[in-house]
Amino acid sequence: MTTFWIFIALVMLVGLMLIWIPHFRQQKLLKTEEAGVRKQTNLELFNERLATLEKELSEELLDQAEFDALKKELEISLLQDIKQASDDSLVNQIKPKTILWPSIMSVCLIVISGYLYQHLGAFENIETAQQPANPHAGMDTAQIMMQRVQMMEAQIKAEPENSQLWFSLGHAYVSANQYDKGIAAFDKVIELVGKHAELLGPKATAMYYKAGQQMTPQIQAIIDESLAMDAQDPSTLLLVGMDAFFTADYKKAIASWQTILDSDRADVDRAAIMNAIETANLRMQSETAGMPNDEAHKQVKASATKSVNVTISISAELAAKASPEDTIFIFARATEGPKVPLAATKVSAKSLPITVTLDDSSGMGGDKKLSDATNVEVIAVLSKHGNIKPQAGDLQGKISTVAVGDTANLVLDTQVQ
Repeated sequence: MTTFWIFIALVMLVGLMLIWIPHFRQQKLLKTEEAGVRKQTNLELFNERLATLEKELSEELLDQAEFDALKKELEISLLQDIKQASDDSLVNQIKPKTILWPSIMSVCLIVISGYLYQHLGAFENIETAQQPANPHAGMDTAQIMMQRVQMMEAQIKAEPENSQLWFSLGHAYVSANQYDKGIAAFDKVIELVGKHAELLGPKATAMYYKAGQQMTPQIQAIIDESLAMDAQDPSTLLLVGMDAFFTADYKKAIASWQTILDSDRADVDRAAIMNAIETANLRMQSETAGMPNDEAHKQVKASATKSVNVTISISAELAAKASPEDTIFIFARATEGPKVPLAATKVSAKSLPITVTLDDSSGMGGDKKLSDATNVEVIAVLSKHGNIKPQAGDLQGKISTVAVGDTANLVLDTQVQ
């Protein structure tokens, strides 16, 4: 857009120069020509009078003294005429041409150009053309997820040995509730790169959801194997903590989640984990204080309904443009009133796909809180410059409206131009 307006300004500048440069050049030429004509005339008159004096001297009509006096007077007169022509005559006798016509032509150029652009141009389409069309317009969350899965499946056929793509597809299957396919995808990654804790944890999670969020001996065996490889693996500890929380073993849940925080890993949503620990502490304190169970459930439920859980992923087309060193900024802002951020967090791109929780604990410190809003707009920016403001080359995704207390899937599907 800026380049376009610079081009327009240059065209207008050239047009105005074509009007004004000839005008000023003509004025200069007129003055120069007039001064030259007057000087030439004075010299011709001087030569004629000098010739007359010389003739009179030769005919002895004048003696030498008279001739010298008249010649000197003639020379003084010539000098005075030239000086007067330089100092006064040009100012008094040469009248510069009026600037009225160049001014009128300049105004006409600007007005006519604006009129033609207004009626024949397509300026109203410039901003629209700069914004890439949203490929998910009119689709609900389930349809978006299915489309994403289908696109990744098509890419897998072209790159069957791409372990990173298989890993992302496994998470996509889990998000789409296709747990068997998710488990198979994680097994394929293990087959390609070998067993690692960061692969066993997601596989155990998929099996856990398939079992109806029940811990089985097979799942526990995979968890034990993963923690033996890496005692601080976030994906495995998140599953351990979640299962412990659901079985009311709050100390174990807090210990598992605290281990993640103590590991100082950059690829985890620390705000969401701290919020989960706070919720578990609330449950544990309510039981210790003898608070009725229904009251404890009400407090936990109230805390949950004041947050937004968002699963962040990246489209298959743009997956190659993301780097593990990139940072993802996620923030929610009100859909009504001032568009001020109500909550924000950031994670590392290497943790994709990931689920983050936005609530008051991740607030921006103003007088507006996420818990006060009914609906919010969620925006995620994968930044290659470490700046929350999108810049050229960054990736971006947006959810126009999500109710506070709900969950949503956000796909980074647009590259900023």
